[in-house]
Amino acid sequence: MQSTELETQLLLNSLNTALVMVDEQLNIAFANHAGEALFETGKKQLIGHPLSDFFMPGSIEATRLRAAMRRGEDFTENEMRLTFRDGRNVMTDLTVTNLQMEDSPHLLFEVKKIDQQKRISRENLQNAQHYAARELIRGLAHEIKNPLGGIRGAAQLLEKELSEEHKEFTRMIIEQSDRLRNLVDRLLGPNSLPRFEECNVHQSLEKVRSLMRVDSDTPITIIRDYDPSIPNLRIDPDMIQQAVLNIVRNSVQALTEHKTPNPQIRLVTRIERQMTIQTKRHALVAKLRIVDNGPGIPTEIKDTLFYPMVSSKQNGSGLGLSISQTLINHHGGKIDVESHPGHTEFVIYIPIERKEIGNDE
Repeated sequence: MQSTELETQLLLNSLNTALVMVDEQLNIAFANHAGEALFETGKKQLIGHPLSDFFMPGSIEATRLRAAMRRGEDFTENEMRLTFRDGRNVMTDLTVTNLQMEDSPHLLFEVKKIDQQKRISRENLQNAQHYAARELIRGLAHEIKNPLGGIRGAAQLLEKELSEEHKEFTRMIIEQSDRLRNLVDRLLGPNSLPRFEECNVHQSLEKVRSLMRVDSDTPITIIRDYDPSIPNLRIDPDMIQQAVLNIVRNSVQALTEHKTPNPQIRLVTRIERQMTIQTKRHALVAKLRIVDNGPGIPTEIKDTLFYPMVSSKQNGSGLGLSISQTLINHHGGKIDVESHPGHTEFVIYIPIERKEIGNDE
């Protein structure tokens, strides 16, 4: 490849806008990295395949595209919802331009995700709220732990002076003090720093799957859809396992409590390109999706879902998701969630560092 062609390729791949070109038969002829991210697949699965293989019928009308190509007309659609065959919905601004390539007409699609900026703003707000909530909880927790230790110590001293028949009351004080201390420790969240090592993220997911098969009394189908091209990541595998396990357990509880027919949880891994996480740009990101077909997240807790002590479950502590977010934050990642009745999807993003991808590029 000549240097000018290589520079052009690098330039196109650095764009946030998804560029996808189709030939006269509406088969995909080119996609930049943002285009691959839009389809959530690689070039080998895109190039040469019909555009219709990836979209639900009616999402993009082939007759309109052929007419635009025949007449040489360009067009733009604002706030167009693209519905993929895997169930994803993406709100976009779409521009279709005619191109003459190698003596044959082509169409170039420029696709801008208009919900991306809203998502970044929402992410920044959630991070600020989560940080403020955790600092408040930490302050309260420390204020509780100090007198709690004194109460427990006084009960132990008092127990030595009491007769056997009255010691049950001091033991009750000690037991309840220990219970409160454990709760406070959980509120404070993980204190240890991650122990990073290079490992396959799918190993952590497989451990979660094995645990849920043993723990769950309800026959829930767990479906794996892994991308084997994801390189080894520099992560703390135990922390990633715990973060995913907390989310999967929530899904199991929701499916069980609402007696969802044919309950399913899907574990999906993909690579996302050119993504911004906490104002930092990453060329490659590992994307872990936990999808269930349960009742969805109640509207009243959607905006505070990752706050400590927020839960819609019976007897739920509301700490699992908050801890998961903290664990993923330790890895410079983030957690997104989309939910509606019949579909709840948590998405964990973990940056892939350049040294982790070796000679793949």
